[in-house]
Amino acid sequence: MDAKITLSFDERVIKKAKQYAERQNISLSRLMEMLLDKITANNYETLEEMPIADWVNEIAEGKSRYVIKQKKRSVLKKEFFEKRK
Repeated sequence: MDAKITLSFDERVIKKAKQYAERQNISLSRLMEMLLDKITANNYETLEEMPIADWVNEIAEGKSRYVIKQKKRSVLKKEFFEKRK
């Protein structure tokens, strides 16, 4: 049974993801479902434990790089709400 959710992404990311999904003959919803299923299939405690190749290579064009920014929760919250304006 399908359930609906609402997610917010940068417009550039959405545009590229839609183009990728179209080239793969799959809907963006099914692409996200597939990626989330792969990410959650293993019990990773943190994102750092997840092998980057397992999910980034599914959508990457070119060499991938994963960077974790250590920011305080208050800073992240402020940035999030500023982008929503």
